[in-house]
Amino acid sequence: MLPAYALALALLVTAPLLAPGYLLWRDAVSTPRSYLTDAALGLSEAAPRALPQDFFIAVTSTVLDGGVVVKALLVAGLVLAGWGAARLVDAVLPEAGLGGQFIAATLAIWNPYVAERLLQGHWSLVVGYGCLPWVAATVLRLRTGSGSWWGLAFWIALAGLTPTGLMLAAAVAFVCAAAPGDGCRRSRVAAVTLVVSVLAALPWLVAALVGGSVTSSPDVSAGVNAFAARAEPGLGTLGSLAGLGGIWNGDAVPAARTTLFAVVATVVLLGVVGLGVAVVARRPAAVPLLMLAAVAVVLPTVMATGPGLAVLESLIRAVPGLGLLRDGQKWVALALPGYVLAAAAAPLTLRRLRVPLAASAAVCCAALIAVLPDLAWGVGGQMRAVQYPASWAAAAAAINADPRPVAVLPPDIMREFSWAGAAPVLDPLPRWLRAEVLTTGDLSIGRLTVPGEGVRARAMQDLLLAGASPQQLADVGVGWVVRESDRDVTVQRIGGSAPASPHRGLLIAAHLVWLAVLVGGAAGMAAGYRRVRVCNPAAP
Repeated sequence: MLPAYALALALLVTAPLLAPGYLLWRDAVSTPRSYLTDAALGLSEAAPRALPQDFFIAVTSTVLDGGVVVKALLVAGLVLAGWGAARLVDAVLPEAGLGGQFIAATLAIWNPYVAERLLQGHWSLVVGYGCLPWVAATVLRLRTGSGSWWGLAFWIALAGLTPTGLMLAAAVAFVCAAAPGDGCRRSRVAAVTLVVSVLAALPWLVAALVGGSVTSSPDVSAGVNAFAARAEPGLGTLGSLAGLGGIWNGDAVPAARTTLFAVVATVVLLGVVGLGVAVVARRPAAVPLLMLAAVAVVLPTVMATGPGLAVLESLIRAVPGLGLLRDGQKWVALALPGYVLAAAAAPLTLRRLRVPLAASAAVCCAALIAVLPDLAWGVGGQMRAVQYPASWAAAAAAINADPRPVAVLPPDIMREFSWAGAAPVLDPLPRWLRAEVLTTGDLSIGRLTVPGEGVRARAMQDLLLAGASPQQLADVGVGWVVRESDRDVTVQRIGGSAPASPHRGLLIAAHLVWLAVLVGGAAGMAAGYRRVRVCNPAAP
């Protein structure tokens, strides 16, 4: 029943995407086919932010249309969030019953965090977010002696489609390892979590070390202010984050959160959560997750203050690889397990006032949905499946027949296409070609330009904009020049070439390790090892 309910909510959110076509919205890009290019393996100048996601899409799109793969993963992420929240409630607070589990599932899927991350195009982060309650439930069961190491490996690896997802999952696992229990020892759970996390992180760890993005980069601290959590109307930064909102991009916000109605919505959400806090706080297994939820709200709030921004900028200047910390609001996902447990306990509190459990659960679910009405139908119809104009497929086919380095005009990585919707989108071309696409990675946010890591691409871009001849472009390794307009794409063969990275084998091996953890964990669970007890139940 709970999986079906979670699926129904997920489909209500994603319905417009289920039509034939591709997800193309801000950072979300899907194409009919992707390839194992150097960039897909993390061997470009840019920091490896989309690993092993790009590898996985490249592999699976050899047998399935890439658009189908991305949409299926997005729906799966939402279903996992709701279903996993219900499973977590069942593990920690079984007396909450089905009513509490329905509330947990509703809150996990229907909240501002999900809406804003969808509008920003972070579909793979939504997958990682959906894994968090499963990680929490698995580790808590390990602590009581009934969990599965296979499950722990699978959920961490699946969350690890992106570096952020992996870090979120590992944080939840480490926190839950501190919970009381007479099953697997805390130290063993923590040690296994560390080993699995490192194995799952190998694709982007190796890519960062080989590519040098950890030690050499332009001023990646630029834009720290631009990526800080944002206060929503009437709430302030703390209130916005506590209500699971506050994304840095004010354009990636559902309409209901752009007015003072955001105050009403936040009061309702926090009211449902607050009703059950006292009940859940008496459960020792839930206490670490409640503490994590508090930290997940307070710390990004501090990071958005003047002193917090100064400290964060200093850290990123010292270690450029910490640039992924700039988007402070995304770490609010760590509040999910604690929030859903507290919300599930709300009917238990109301029962003392002689309110029937079923009635209070129904009211809580309805209230959570009612205060965010425009999450439905592609977040108010904004997200929908789109079709590429025919010239895109023709350009991709021409270049893929002779894959040489590609320079693209206009030089920005963001595009605005009338056929793709009202929001700017990442250039889809790099994900559709066998060839390397030279991009600087510069990102314009209002009047601010956050520089990317593409030093070689920037030099090529300067030549191109200065009117360099085809021979001059060929001499610096440009094989094709592509000009993109609203509906048409034209290509010009230049003929230059560049050698492939010598580290491709190493990065493929690192990705295969991640894939082995993912597939091995899934196979272990499917084979019926969920109840295997590898720990001494009497161990402290």
